[in-house]
Amino acid sequence: MVIGVLIEYFLIHSPILSLSHSLINSMIILVVFLAIAFIVVSSTWFKLHPLAGLLLAALGVGIFAGLPIDKLAETIGKGFGELMSKIGLMVILGCVIGAILDKSGAAIKVADVILKLFGEKYPAFAMSVIGAIVGIPVFCDSGFIILAKLNKIVAKKVNRPLGTIAIALSGGLFATHTLVPPTPGPLSAAGNLYLTDSVGLVILVGLVVSIPSLFVSTWFAQKFATNVEIIEDNDLEISEVKSNNLPAWKAFMPILLPILLIAFASFAKISHVFSEEVLHWLSFLGSPLVSFLLAIGFSYTLFPEKPAEKLLTCFKSGIEHCGTTLVLVGAGGAFGAILKETALKDMISDWLLANQTSGVMFLVIAFLVAAFFKTAQGSTTTSMVLTSGILEPLTTTVGFTEPLDLTLLVMAVGSGAMTVSHANDAWFWVVSQFTGLNQRDAYRTHTLLSGLQGIVSLIVVCLIYLIF
Repeated sequence: MVIGVLIEYFLIHSPILSLSHSLINSMIILVVFLAIAFIVVSSTWFKLHPLAGLLLAALGVGIFAGLPIDKLAETIGKGFGELMSKIGLMVILGCVIGAILDKSGAAIKVADVILKLFGEKYPAFAMSVIGAIVGIPVFCDSGFIILAKLNKIVAKKVNRPLGTIAIALSGGLFATHTLVPPTPGPLSAAGNLYLTDSVGLVILVGLVVSIPSLFVSTWFAQKFATNVEIIEDNDLEISEVKSNNLPAWKAFMPILLPILLIAFASFAKISHVFSEEVLHWLSFLGSPLVSFLLAIGFSYTLFPEKPAEKLLTCFKSGIEHCGTTLVLVGAGGAFGAILKETALKDMISDWLLANQTSGVMFLVIAFLVAAFFKTAQGSTTTSMVLTSGILEPLTTTVGFTEPLDLTLLVMAVGSGAMTVSHANDAWFWVVSQFTGLNQRDAYRTHTLLSGLQGIVSLIVVCLIYLIF
C-alpha cells in the first residue's frame, strides 16, 4: 500500500512526468502493451496461472495510469462481478449441455445424420458442417475430442486423408465457437455491448457470417492438409461413445431448442404481432437462462437407463469443465474494467473523431485489436472480452447504437479473435495432438486456417454493414 501511494504521488507530482499531459497519455499505450506482454510471458515462461497474470497486469496498469489506489481493488472486483452476472450461469449451463451431448451419444448421432445427408462425395464439407453445429453449444476443444474418433472412422470409410477430415472439422468448430452464442466469447462480447436482450439477433447474424468460413475450411483442408504427416499415437485415449440408437430429432434437440426459443423471442419483439402478455411469456421462455434449462430438462429423455443419475453426472462434468473458463472470463472482465478507467479509451476516441473514422473502419479496428489480443495471449474468449470492453465506450461516438450495428461489432471482434491460433492456445494442441500432426504441420494448416477464417469473416461483416 505504501509503495502504491508513493508511485501514485510520483506520477502526479514528479516534475519529469508533469512535463505534458499528452506525454503521460502516450505512456499509457506503452504500459498497456507491457501489461499484455507480461500476461503472455508470465504464463508461458514463468508458468504463472493466467488468473494471477491478468490480475497483476490489471493492478500494474491501474497504478501506472494514475488511477486512485484505494479504488483499484474495487474496480477489479466490479469488472469481474459484472461480467459474471451477465453470462456466468449461461456459461455453466452451456457446459452442462456439452457434457450431455457427449455422454448421451447425441453428438455422434448428429454427426452420423449430417454425414449421411452429404454422402461420401463431400466428407470434408460434411465434417465442417458437423463441427459448426456441435460448436454452437460445445467448446471447440471438447467438440474436437468428442468427434476425434469419428474423424478416423470417416477418413477410413471414404478413403480420404485424416489430415483433410480433421482440419475441416476444426474449421467448422472454430467458426461457430467464435461467432455464435452461447459459447462464452460471443456471449461475453454481446454482454459488454449491452446486447443481452438481443442474443437471438447475435445468433442469427453469427450463423450467417460463419457460413463462408465453412466453405473456406473445406477448400483449405482439401488443398493444404492432404499430404501432412500423421503421427499415430496408439496410447492416446479417446472415449468411445455410442449413439444408443437415439432418434435423430432427439439428438438435435439440446442444440436446436435453445437456439429456436431465443431466436423466436427476439423476432417476436421486433415483429410487434403479439400482445404484451404473450410477449412477456415468449421473452421469458426465450431468455438464454430459461431456454438452456428447458434443453437440459428435455435431455432427461436422452438416457434410456438411470436418466436422473446420468444427468447428475453431466452436471458434475460440465461444471468441472467450465470452472477455469469462468475464472479466466471474469479475470478478463476485471482487466477490461481497469482499461476502461484509463485514458486509453479517450485517446482512441479522440483519434477516431480526429480521423473521421467510418463504420467500416471501426469494424476493422475492432478486428485488429481482437487479433492482437488473441495472438498475444491465446484465449479467444479473453480476446473478445478485452476488445469489446475497450470499444464499448466508443460505440456512441462512431454511431454504433442500433442492435444490428452492435451485433456486427461483435462479429468483427469474433473474427479478430480467430486470428490466429498457435502454440499459446490450448485449441492448437487439441487439434494437433488428437489428429497426430507434428508442430510444423499444425502451424502450416491449423494456424494458417484460423487466420484465413478471421479475414474472410471480417470481409463478410463489412459487406453486411455496407448493405444494411
